[in-house]
Amino acid sequence: MKYRQLLILMTAFIISLAASGRCGAVLSEDDQACLGCHEAQQSMTFKNGDILKLKVTAQDVEKSVHGTIGCSACHGFTAENHQRKSYKNKKEFSALAARQCLQCHSTLDNPIHKKLMGESGTGAICTDCHGSHRIKRVRELARGNQYCLTCHGKEMTLTYKNGEKATILVQESVLNASVHKNLSCVDCHVRVSAESHPLRDFRSKRDFMLVMADNCRRCHFDKYAKTLEGIHFKVMSQGNTHAPVCTDCHGSHAIASARKDRLANAKKCEQCHSAVYAVYAKSVHGAALIDEHIEDVPICSDCHKAHDNAGPHTADFRISVPQTCAGCHEKKEIMQKYGLSTKVVDTYLQDFHGVTMKFYRQFGKTDKQIAVCIDCHGVHDIARVKSGNAAIVKQNLTKRCQKCHPGATANFPDSWISHYEPNFSKAPMVFMIDWGYRMFIPFMIVGLLLQIFLHIWRYIVNR
Repeated sequence: MKYRQLLILMTAFIISLAASGRCGAVLSEDDQACLGCHEAQQSMTFKNGDILKLKVTAQDVEKSVHGTIGCSACHGFTAENHQRKSYKNKKEFSALAARQCLQCHSTLDNPIHKKLMGESGTGAICTDCHGSHRIKRVRELARGNQYCLTCHGKEMTLTYKNGEKATILVQESVLNASVHKNLSCVDCHVRVSAESHPLRDFRSKRDFMLVMADNCRRCHFDKYAKTLEGIHFKVMSQGNTHAPVCTDCHGSHAIASARKDRLANAKKCEQCHSAVYAVYAKSVHGAALIDEHIEDVPICSDCHKAHDNAGPHTADFRISVPQTCAGCHEKKEIMQKYGLSTKVVDTYLQDFHGVTMKFYRQFGKTDKQIAVCIDCHGVHDIARVKSGNAAIVKQNLTKRCQKCHPGATANFPDSWISHYEPNFSKAPMVFMIDWGYRMFIPFMIVGLLLQIFLHIWRYIVNR
């Protein structure tokens, strides 16, 4: 029984070698007659001027999976009876020659082949992927991503049910430049493999993108969990399929790090929020990023967060604004580069607005409209306070003050010393009173303690 099994295995191995042309089989006389001409450097010129090289070597035929079939089996004629036809172009010739493949290989066996060859606007044919003479099984030609690029490296299109067309071309250079360059295609396209490539018909390109974006959570579940708390997911759950998903912001194949190119990151938001981005581009932050290429300034995701982005009109978002601004304005290494104070948030929290806000927040009264950073400085249209826009900034500040202080005049904002700590050159009166209290209060405390001590000492002595 064992010898019979061994004999069967040896026979199958020899047959497989013969079928793949690796046994060194001698070419038939008919094939040798064909190669007598085609091994020489020959070419065919088409009506449109295209040139096709006709050189075929014996090595090409012997190493082909079709090495045992013979030239006439595919071409339909022999060296003695050689047809001479004229063709419009190379594509027409290739398409007619590829029809011979259908004699043995039915496209019905593979729905992907049937769809590409029947519906593709580019007219995909067999030889586009498998070659013409040195034909090998696709899984022998390449491994990993190269296997997929055998087809997806071609200029072919896919048509969705609603008539939309999309290219299936994926450039290898794009994959190599991606942060996912160490992953293979099937890591994301989980239902596709070398053995199985199911045909999935989607109504539109957007439906396909939504399904593919859902695969991101397999590796990035922490980020996915945050998106469930974001405004984008909320809008999506309400039926708006145009709300952004992972691939809208990060891309699909050309995936770049969001931390490296901050301008490109901000431009992602422009796709949906073009009006807001236009305002941001003219602000002190946007102009520094776009015109001066300063990447220390905040972009959209710094203030609104990248995944768990909250609705900007909610009370919770409004009351968290000082902490958001502190993310940059309390960093000494950044503020020192541009001569800015790092005390802006502390001074705000210590003045009447900040103290009141902390009080309301402590008791859960987040709906109170206490002035925060964006009320005075603006939201996306933030301008320099010490610039030609200073008068406009003061005018806007006066309007904001009048919402809570109806009698506020144009000079009302001048009573506030801004975010700077008082000094002898700026707000000298406040500076001297401040230092007066700093000296007077400790003196009073020490004097009080001394009086108590002397009173106790006199009481003990007199007793």
